[in-house]
Amino acid sequence: MTKMKCLKKLPLGFLVRWCSLFFIVSCVKDTNFKSPEGFCNNQLIANVTFKEVKNRFKGEVIQIQEDLVIEGYVISSDQAGNFFGTLHIQDHPVNPTSGFQIEIDLRDSYLFYEIGNKVYVKLKGLFLGKSKGVYKIGGVFTSFGNLSIGRLPAHAVRDHIFLSCDPIIEISPRVIAIPALSEDMVSTLIELDNIEVIEEELDLTFALPEKETIRSLKNCDGDLIELLNSGYSNFRDTILPSGNGSITAILYKENNDYQLIIRDLDDMDFQNERCKEAEVLMTSDQIFITEIADPDNNAQARFIELYNAGSEPIPLNGWFLLRYTNANVTPGSELDLAGLIIDTNSTLVISPNALEFENVYGFPPDIEVGRNSAADSNGDDNIVLIDPFGTIIDVFGLIGEDGSGTNHEFEDGKAERNLNIMTGNPVYTFSEWTIYNDTGGSGTLNIPQNAPEDYSPGIR
Repeated sequence: MTKMKCLKKLPLGFLVRWCSLFFIVSCVKDTNFKSPEGFCNNQLIANVTFKEVKNRFKGEVIQIQEDLVIEGYVISSDQAGNFFGTLHIQDHPVNPTSGFQIEIDLRDSYLFYEIGNKVYVKLKGLFLGKSKGVYKIGGVFTSFGNLSIGRLPAHAVRDHIFLSCDPIIEISPRVIAIPALSEDMVSTLIELDNIEVIEEELDLTFALPEKETIRSLKNCDGDLIELLNSGYSNFRDTILPSGNGSITAILYKENNDYQLIIRDLDDMDFQNERCKEAEVLMTSDQIFITEIADPDNNAQARFIELYNAGSEPIPLNGWFLLRYTNANVTPGSELDLAGLIIDTNSTLVISPNALEFENVYGFPPDIEVGRNSAADSNGDDNIVLIDPFGTIIDVFGLIGEDGSGTNHEFEDGKAERNLNIMTGNPVYTFSEWTIYNDTGGSGTLNIPQNAPEDYSPGIR
């Protein structure tokens, strides 16, 4: 009341000039603003760790009565508007072990507490609580008879949070993978690499106006994490980045879900190419060899036919067709079938000479593989079909035995799977085949075959 009386005695013109100056000075928001001289404090000494303070929480909000002081490093900023009414600190600038969210009713707090500032927090009189996985300190409010952590009034902030006189230090985020995240890392600065926005959200903005918005990120292994954005941030209308890269963020938690909160767009560097689609690996014993051809009249018209007797298409990523030449026990050629899909109740025809194949049989093969490939056998080799997991699914012939003069010779002829066979067999079984040749062993048909009339590629 005394001050008001003194002001009333002053001349009106002076009051107008004084008030104008006051409002001009108090409304300046210079992003280069530094705290005034004498604002820092090096007299305080930390006498308790973050974890020791957290251990005091037993499930209900408490007020700290002892003269406890913690020291930490500022890692958040409200300059871009993605944080509001909170200050996040962690216990070390590198490899932190714990962090806190401090609730404060102080706007533009980045002008006073910059990222990398060391601060002391006098805890006496403050409240400690935990909400949805996040430890918080600050003021208090009551809702339906229950205490909750609320914002510390602006006039009380400097009574509890003191800047150290130490220079600002660079905060190094902990580089971590999504599956390795733990609750101890909440309210600390982390970095995730090989991260990208999920496909379904690529054309969306960071946030809806004036609404807290969750977007989803994933790594190249398909692990997901949420990105929490404020609808009041200055980048809310920016389209999410389409590339892949790294993100630096403060780790948050909403019950069982970990979330990331960035300070500004500089925390995201997504300039790399997106993850390649995960390779689908499937196996089936219903994919097998049904015909191997070595025409007597045209060696350029050779082929191998595979068949899928199953009820679903099978991608052949990771599958290989091997040819063991003569009596060799190691493959002479390997054919990688990746990228091919064999449909249900359908064939896959492989030719070493696509042009000649089409000239002879009247249609192109499904794949051309070149000379000396697995599909270019002269009739005395052994053929093996292997799935993505290294399992032998089907075999023609006996590995280590030259087929000449045996029951697995198809020189100048063909080996044709009998129609009653509906699965592969990892052990060569002569009774499953009808074999034509010129000089084969007992049980085979010594009747050379000519293309195209004696062959049926593409027809099981």
